[in-house]
This record gives sequence, C-alpha cells and structure tokens, in this order.
Amino acid sequence: MRRILDKVKLFAELVKFEHSVFALPYAYVGALYGAAERGNLPSLVSLFWITVVMVAARAFAFVLNRAVDKEIDARNPRTAGRAVPAGRITAWELWGFAAAVLVLYLVGVWQLAPVVRWLAPVPLAAFVVYPYTKRFTKLCHYWLGMCLGLAPVGAWLAVGASAGDPAPWLMGLAVALWTAGFDIIYATQDVECDRRDGVHSMPADIGVGPALVQTRFLHALTVLLLVAAGASAGAGAGWFVGIGAAAALLWYENSIVSADDLSRVDAAFFTTNGVIAIVVLMGALVDRVTGV
Repeated sequence: MRRILDKVKLFAELVKFEHSVFALPYAYVGALYGAAERGNLPSLVSLFWITVVMVAARAFAFVLNRAVDKEIDARNPRTAGRAVPAGRITAWELWGFAAAVLVLYLVGVWQLAPVVRWLAPVPLAAFVVYPYTKRFTKLCHYWLGMCLGLAPVGAWLAVGASAGDPAPWLMGLAVALWTAGFDIIYATQDVECDRRDGVHSMPADIGVGPALVQTRFLHALTVLLLVAAGASAGAGAGWFVGIGAAAALLWYENSIVSADDLSRVDAAFFTTNGVIAIVVLMGALVDRVTGV
C-alpha cells in the first residue's frame, strides 16, 4: 500500500493537477455563456463531464511533454529532479498512465454534444505537436497558448451552442494570448540551459527584456479580447467587473518581473495567473447566475 501511495504521489507531481486552474475556469466560462444561447445554465452533468475531459486532456498533455522532454529536463538543474528524468517512473508506467487518461478523456467526450466527438482528435494532435515546437521555433509559446485556448471553445460547443457565434473564438484567442504571455515569463528561468541545448523560447532567442515587453503587449490584448468576448456574448456588469479585476492582476503580474529581477517568477506564473482565471470565472458566474 505504501508503494502504491508513493506512486500515486509521483503521478500527481508529474501532471501537476493543480495547474488545471489555468484552463479549467475558462472551460466553465465557455459552458456558462454557451448555455446562455438557449437561455439557461449548463447542467451539473455537463459540467462534470467537461471537468473530466479537461483534467484528463491536461494529464495526457503533461505526460507527452514530460516524456518527449526527458533528456532536456535531465540536463537542466531546475527540472532534473522531476520523476521522469530522475527515473522514478518507468516507461511502461508512464505510457500506461497516458493510456488510462486518454480513455477517460474519450469517455468524457462521448457524454457531451455530438460535435465534440468529431473534434476530439484536435486537442490531442495539438498536444502531440507542442513538445517539438520548442526545438524549432520561439513561437512555441503561442502553440501552447492555442492548446489552452481550445478550452472555452470546446466547452461552448460541448453544451450544444453554435460555433458561428464569435464570442467563444474571442474567448479562446484571449486565453491563447494570456497563456503565451505567462509562458514567456516562465521561460525566463531557463534561458542559459535553453541556449546551451538549442531549445527555442522568446527569452532565449530575443533576450529577456524584449520578451517581457512582448508579454505586456499580449496581456493588454488579452483584456481587450475578453471585453470584446463579453460584449459579443451579451454579458452584464458582473463579467466586466471581473475583467477589470483581471486587468489589474495582469498589471501586477507584469510589474513584479523584469529583466533585472526574476526572483518572483513563481509568484507571477502560478499564483497570479491562477487567481486571474478564478476571478474571470467569478465574474461570469455573477453575471450568469444573478444577472448582474
């Protein structure tokens, strides 16, 4: 039993389920406003299966990323202690876990609107490609952003809403640019190792200072796109107050990281972005549940 519990802890560390806070709230936002097309709220059953799909998809993506990046991670002092490069998870355990979460993903997809069954391979293909993008282009942050940007679009479609409405696409683009921006911040931790190993990133390729300027621009666009998405979806004041709070947090996130001081990257990357996602969701909930 102790060995089983230790292995469970290793897999929890591997996929970092807590990082679901980055994309899962935006999936709920997509579901909330998608259901609004029909004048109602998404059912608890649909929200449950959206959660299953999102968590399983993220776990599958993390396993792929860890497996493909095993050798790169092993050469980086910051990541060498992770379970895969350290050899604490065997290959068969890793791919067995990947198969299990893939099955869970497909089961969840099959409980939602039929259109998402046909689209189910799209995020999987995006996840497979992502780990390789950093080997070829500094635009890898944008590919990762696209992966997370699928969350509100997929959830919108999952509750049976129309793909012809611009709102989910504006939300998806906002999430994509937000993610690309904070992933650039995250990449500032590995500039020396990335340059040594030929791994591409904005900080490694163009310098930390210019990369952080790019993040600020992306986050300003994120706010504008979220405002446009709310207007397109007919959102009320609750949504726009939430976006105002998110804008303030994005300003704070970018203010605590600079080319001369990267000591607060963790606070900017995980803590602040997690709060931003939850704040946006709270604004959507207030809007949709109370009509304020």
